Amino acid sequence: MRGCTPRCLLLKQLFIKRIILFLAFSPEQHPIVLQIGGNNLNNIAKAVELAKPYGYDEINLNCGCPSSKVAGHGCFGVRLMLDPKFVGEAMSVIAANTDVPVSVKCRIGVDDHDSYNELCDFVYKVSSLSPTRHFIIHSRKALLNGISPAENREIPPLKYEYFYALMRDFPDLRFTINGGIKTVDEANAALRLGAHGVMVGRSAYQNPWRTLGHVDTAIYGAPSSGITRRQVLEQYQVYGDSILGKYGNRPSIREVVKPLLHLFYTDPGNGPWKRKADAAFQHCKTIKSFFDETLVAIPDYILDAPVAESPPGREDLFVNTLSLMPPPYEDTEQKVLLEA
Repeated sequence: MRGCTPRCLLLKQLFIKRIILFLAFSPEQHPIVLQIGGNNLNNIAKAVELAKPYGYDEINLNCGCPSSKVAGHGCFGVRLMLDPKFVGEAMSVIAANTDVPVSVKCRIGVDDHDSYNELCDFVYKVSSLSPTRHFIIHSRKALLNGISPAENREIPPLKYEYFYALMRDFPDLRFTINGGIKTVDEANAALRLGAHGVMVGRSAYQNPWRTLGHVDTAIYGAPSSGITRRQVLEQYQVYGDSILGKYGNRPSIREVVKPLLHLFYTDPGNGPWKRKADAAFQHCKTIKSFFDETLVAIPDYILDAPVAESPPGREDLFVNTLSLMPPPYEDTEQKVLLEA
């Protein structure tokens, strides 16, 4: 949803088990990060090489996905947190094959490997074995057996105190906080507490207009653009029709429109618009024809209104976080690392 926020950093995923498609993106999508996932150093190197001509602004390695297809049978994603030596090697391979910054996205632990010292061991080893200086921390651990990826975003408790303790114990590294932050107010609260950056995922997808529409003004201090959803959709139509079917029958109408499906979340006309969209997916051949057929369900005053006031954040989200921080990290792994 670049139309809602020109400044926010976007993240695009690529898992290296299948043919690599859709690496191309329009210039308007900068700044944009490519996130890759895999457990084979040669394939990771090839993926970074393939991505290099496209000009991504950063390459990120996924060490946080708990899906059974990824962390289970795939043996990568969050399972890589159990092998920091490999992650360090992978990050060195990534850095050697690109000229842009590299980063790791991870959880705070996996199953019973969830102590603060184990998290620090991971960060220390990866940053010592590679040029990695940026970690994006989802402030929950992952449970690999018995719960779904959706439940893994809700059931394990958030431990923001681990995130801020990492900032205290690794002052030369950069940390971005992720997990449970749903509004611009909450993102600003995390920044005021010292976070170097904030990643918002699910809320930006489920309620993009009210979440992303305020980012440039509230976070970056830019003047309000006054842009409306009609204008966003006019821009998106040009982009969508330019990439539709670029690789044979992919991306399809449904794939191109998917990021828009929650653009009218809780607004009048949202339900009828989605029903019309389901029907239009079956026969529309262009994004223009799709919009012509479906947007009649949305009242003009909704389409032409600038973004309303940002939804309030939870005032207690970071209460007592700093007082709950664990004791400083004791570098028990340094001797092991030096002897390895």
